[in-house]
Amino acid sequence: MDSLVPASTSFGLDLFKDLSKTDEGNVLFSPAGISTTIGMLPPMIRGATATQEQEVPFSEKDTESSRIKAEEKEVGRVKNPPANAGDLEKTEEIHHQLQRVLSEISKPNDDYELKIANRLFGEKTYLFLQKYLDYVEKHYHASLEPVDFVNAADESRKKINSWVESQTNEKIKDLLPDGSLSSSIKLVVVNVIYFKGQWDREFKKENTKEEEFWLNKSTSKSVPMMTQRQSFSFKTLEDVPAKILGLPYRSHDLSMFVLLPNDIDGLEKIIDKITPEKLIEWTSAGRMEERAVDLHLPRFRAAGSYDLEAASAGLCAAGLAGSPVGAGLRAQRLLHRSVLEVTEAGTEAAAATAVGFAVTPAQDWERFHCNHPFLFFIRHNESDSVLFFGRFSSP
Repeated sequence: MDSLVPASTSFGLDLFKDLSKTDEGNVLFSPAGISTTIGMLPPMIRGATATQEQEVPFSEKDTESSRIKAEEKEVGRVKNPPANAGDLEKTEEIHHQLQRVLSEISKPNDDYELKIANRLFGEKTYLFLQKYLDYVEKHYHASLEPVDFVNAADESRKKINSWVESQTNEKIKDLLPDGSLSSSIKLVVVNVIYFKGQWDREFKKENTKEEEFWLNKSTSKSVPMMTQRQSFSFKTLEDVPAKILGLPYRSHDLSMFVLLPNDIDGLEKIIDKITPEKLIEWTSAGRMEERAVDLHLPRFRAAGSYDLEAASAGLCAAGLAGSPVGAGLRAQRLLHRSVLEVTEAGTEAAAATAVGFAVTPAQDWERFHCNHPFLFFIRHNESDSVLFFGRFSSP
């Protein structure tokens, strides 16, 4: 999975840097969710979309013979060896790796709930290439659900939103806003990720106290600050003026990592110095040490809602896009929504893409007080897959 993880991590970090330029508040999205959605897109579009219009070579009104000829013509394009056959093989291998990652991180587990669900919603009067449908079914376990975009676009939109809401424990509502679908839409590709996990060691609610969270050097806001003194995976970074902490969930299959700058206004100064390779290096098991830490972490909620028109272009450049066969589609937009809540008990987070006792620490306790803006991400440790990535800077 070496080629997959750096590509998806690079995409996630690049997207975060783009979003942080225009959004000064909290940022939250799911790199794994967006990557999965783009992986399900038909190969001809190479542009971001959660909703996209299909220009298929035939419809139900075609005769059987013309339908077969059209399909054979389309399939023939793939059978002929392309000039960049090596690139095709490379993207195919990446998709196989992505399939293995998705299977690994979505295995049933009694210690946490992690659900990844994919679905295609297609205009019922159109015939989609069977090879494409077989492809997304095989790699992403996504089936096609016929809907009536032509005569009932808004009802179809509500149906999609209802499915997303049911898959995310009602955390993501109205993924597709009013007016986002029209009669010209032929295909909507949807991915949802839902996670609910308990900390390996929960924070005691009676230890949560109000403390100041500094938005900048001159402005602060009172927040409920959870506290505990335990042994955590910890590292003081040499590359940038910051430190990083790992908080495991039960079973240690997943962890939340918090990157805390040394200075109140230090986050923006170091963002450009963070690379995917450094993130993986900093949080690897061999680099972090178990240290006694006096931890103060806000009880917080973060949410993100984005219309990512250029997202898949960046992912294609990272080498993740590509599928074996499909009809030409004209990209329209990619909508992504996510929400995450951190409490004393653990974390509940969801994303959908359509395309505490205060004490004075002793000298031998590392001080990790998250009382100013910080980065965080939830990672599946075995695969290094980042499920959620965000910045908390505005309570």
